[in-house]
Amino acid sequence: MAPPAPARADLAAALEPLRGAPGAPRWGDPARWHLTLLFLGAVPPGLLPGLTAAVGDAVAPTPPATLRLAGAGRFGPRRRPQVCWAGLDGDVAVLTGLAGRLAEAARGLGLPVEDRPFRPHLTLGRWHPRRPADGDLPERLGGYRGPDWPLREVTLVRSTAGRHTVVATFTTRAPSARA
Repeated sequence: MAPPAPARADLAAALEPLRGAPGAPRWGDPARWHLTLLFLGAVPPGLLPGLTAAVGDAVAPTPPATLRLAGAGRFGPRRRPQVCWAGLDGDVAVLTGLAGRLAEAARGLGLPVEDRPFRPHLTLGRWHPRRPADGDLPERLGGYRGPDWPLREVTLVRSTAGRHTVVATFTTRAPSARA
């Protein structure tokens, strides 16, 4: 699931002063930034139709939600950070519930699912393990709050050799009309 272009552009602008900072990670391309709700690894081709249907069933009951990119952090210790990420704010419980339904759907098909809590984040960059790293750098984005956006769709993506191919896109429930 990718945040809309205006949300990615706003974060990219906030990140610009950090791009050349000493000890910065190798930054990802904002055009490729996305939120991973469930990572499955290799899925046997014969299971893909069933997975696609199960993802659609898991996404269908997702209520309207508003999200925004907010704050930043790292995975890994300060002295040896691994991943610099942006956090999420807004109706995060809706996203967490969706991630749980997706994990249940994958388990129902016999696919292995990581047994750890869902931590919604957008990966901004990765530190190389043998280069100097500034693990405090994410704190400079601690007060960042991007524009709100409605959660409208979820995309099932297949990744092969670093290339992402959209398998299917599913629409969440539309917000109800106000009187």
